[in-house]
Amino acid sequence: MTDPVSRTILLLDIEKYSDRDDIEQAYLRRMLYDVADRTLERAGIDERLRLRADRGDSVMELIDANASVTALLRALLTEVPTQLHAVNRMASSSAQIRLRGVVATGYVAVDEHDGWVGSDLNHACRLLDAQLLRTALRERRDDFALCVSESVHTGIVRHGHAGIPAEDFHPVTVDSKNGPLRAWLHGPVPGAGDDHSEKGGTSVPGASSGERPAPRRDQPGAQAPGSQAPEARAARPSAPPAGAVFHFDGGAPIFGGSLVGGDQHGVSGGQVTGDVHLGGSGGESA
Repeated sequence: MTDPVSRTILLLDIEKYSDRDDIEQAYLRRMLYDVADRTLERAGIDERLRLRADRGDSVMELIDANASVTALLRALLTEVPTQLHAVNRMASSSAQIRLRGVVATGYVAVDEHDGWVGSDLNHACRLLDAQLLRTALRERRDDFALCVSESVHTGIVRHGHAGIPAEDFHPVTVDSKNGPLRAWLHGPVPGAGDDHSEKGGTSVPGASSGERPAPRRDQPGAQAPGSQAPEARAARPSAPPAGAVFHFDGGAPIFGGSLVGGDQHGVSGGQVTGDVHLGGSGGESA
C-alpha cells in the first residue's frame, strides 16, 4: 500500500438510480461520466491529476492536492446545474438525472488492489449517503445538491472567493456510525426545526416571561381600548330591574278603551305605580 497522500475528494451520486431499468441505468451512467468530465475540464484539472473509481450509481475522484479547489467548487456550482438542465429538458421523465455531490480533503492511500484507504475518504462517503443531503435534493427544484467538508469550508468557502458565495453555505451536522460529522450544505437546509441544522432559532419577544402578545383589533376576540371582556361584565353585580313607570303630563289617559280618571289606586301627582291593568274596565287582570 502506498503512503497516504493529501487529496481533494469529489463524489457524485445519481438519485433513485436503482428505480430504473437496465437501459435507463446505462444512459444515466453515461450522463454522469459526461457531467464529471466536463466539470473537471471546466475547473482546469488535467486527467493526469485525477484517479477515478466507479461505484455503479456514483463516481469517485481523487484529485491531486496541487489542483485548485476554488476552481473545482466554482465549476460545480455553475457548470453542473447548467449541464443537468440541458440534459433533463430533452430527456423523458424516466431518464431524468439528479445528483448529490460532496467535496472534501484528506489523506488517502492506494493499496495493492487499487483500493482506496483513508478515514477522510470514509467521512466523505458518509456525507454523500447522509439522509440530510438526500432530503435536500428531494426538496429542491434544482437537480444538484452539494455538501462540503469542514476543512473545505474553512480553507476555501468562508473566504468568499468569486463565484463561491459563502452566505449560501449553511452548517449542518449529520449522523454516522463514528459519531456526528460537521459539514456545510450549499442552499437551504431541509426540515426546519430538525436538529441537524446548527443554525439557532429566533426567540419570540416576551416568550421567556410568559407574556402573550395583545391581539390586533381585527382579530376575533380583540377588545377595544377601555372595554371589558364579557366575563368581566358578567361578574359585576347588577341592580334589580325597575318596575314599570308611566308619566302623564295632564289630560285623561286611556288604555284599551278604559279611562283612567278619578280616584285610581296608585295614582299620585300624575304618576301611575303599582299593578296596572290594561285592556279592561274591571278589577280582574288581563
